[in-house]
Amino acid sequence: MPSYTLSVLDLEVSFKAQADHERVQAAKELLEDRYKELTQHGRRLSKEKLLTFLALGLADDLLQNKEELADLMERLANLDAKIDQAEALTTGV
Repeated sequence: MPSYTLSVLDLEVSFKAQADHERVQAAKELLEDRYKELTQHGRRLSKEKLLTFLALGLADDLLQNKEELADLMERLANLDAKIDQAEALTTGV
């Protein structure tokens, strides 16, 4: 498992992950971009509050994506069942 040491938002972090370098870099860039967006809007907040808002936003994105994935999986299962029914009708099974 690769080890990483990154400077993220002026904090140095070291960790091991099964993700490849490109994915780790993309995650770092996403965090930094979203943090930058938060600091540009509104009043000055502490770094801790901004990081909390950032974590909540990312958690919300994850929950929405999980819900969308579950909906898509259900739709695929329904389509698969319809295909099986159509095949059964055409083959007489």
